[in-house]
Amino acid sequence: MSVGWLRAQSGARLPQFFVPVVVDPAAGPLPNPTPTMIKEWGKLPDGRMWGSTAGVDLGPDGHVWTYDRCGDYGLAAGCESSNVAPILKFDRHTGKLLANFGAGLFVLPHGIHVDRDGNVWVTDGAGNKAGTKGHQVIKFSPKGEVLMRLGRAGVAGSGPDVFNQPCDVITAPNGDIFVADGHSGQNPAPPPGSTGRIMKFTKDGKFIKEWGRIGSAPGEFRTPHALAFDSRGRLFVADRGNHRIQIFDQDGRYIDSYYQFGRVSGFFVTADDTLYTIDSESDQIRHPNWRTGVRIGKTTEDKVTAFVPPHFSDTRPLGVAGEGVAVDPDGNVYAAEGPGSRPAAGGGLTKYIKR
Repeated sequence: MSVGWLRAQSGARLPQFFVPVVVDPAAGPLPNPTPTMIKEWGKLPDGRMWGSTAGVDLGPDGHVWTYDRCGDYGLAAGCESSNVAPILKFDRHTGKLLANFGAGLFVLPHGIHVDRDGNVWVTDGAGNKAGTKGHQVIKFSPKGEVLMRLGRAGVAGSGPDVFNQPCDVITAPNGDIFVADGHSGQNPAPPPGSTGRIMKFTKDGKFIKEWGRIGSAPGEFRTPHALAFDSRGRLFVADRGNHRIQIFDQDGRYIDSYYQFGRVSGFFVTADDTLYTIDSESDQIRHPNWRTGVRIGKTTEDKVTAFVPPHFSDTRPLGVAGEGVAVDPDGNVYAAEGPGSRPAAGGGLTKYIKR
């Protein structure tokens, strides 16, 4: 790989640190392990048309969970004014709908996680104008019963009992809950009150600690967009606005950063510690000369070894790709199509079949 080093500054006292300047590994020849693409995989009930999504995960039975933003393509809080149920489960073999729930509970579904017991966790990344809904994390049983809520409905903030645009949620093997909070930190001028932090709770929802703020130093974030654990229990954070993955232990101690995987919107770690990341935002303005798509490597090193190319786009010459990614036990890849890729994809989910 080709790497240089760039001096950077961050924080109130502006300490200096260095970040590598990396050439996109996907610019060269890399194998594609899933060359067969199925667009518009997974049909919605009642003839509904897919809006956008940004999250996909697998349950313990190997089937696919995702959500639809109630027919809305963008980030305009389409579920606030809709009565359709956004959370969906599909048979990974056939694409048949297996479950559908969550009507009337969300403004803008964003992150989705299925825990070891099959419970479904979804973040609501915006609040409604009335201040009565949104900025929460909701835990459901596999049948759709609400089991827990974190955050105060409709209230954005930076305290221990509130969120401000929570991006993703994940649970550790012992049940501890981790929430990535703050979607606007990647903006050139984040709105007042914006956050960039990881919050940790007990399995019962009691606040334990938080770490991070908006910035670019180690342990700081510009939109912590997705979370994952590897087999060693290390927490991977997609620090999207800083074009890197940051790795921490579960107490928030910084371990390492990876820069080879692009401007990561989502990722998935398999049982053998294969790391799949999906880049939905790289373009000539936000991350010049980097392609969107799925980069594949191992959690143990900052190295990309395979690549699933993006959808073709007339307006973005480096392609368009989804925001969420998951991999089933057979090695097939599922991409959750976000606002940028949904028109080209034709539906909310794209399935890539392993060679």
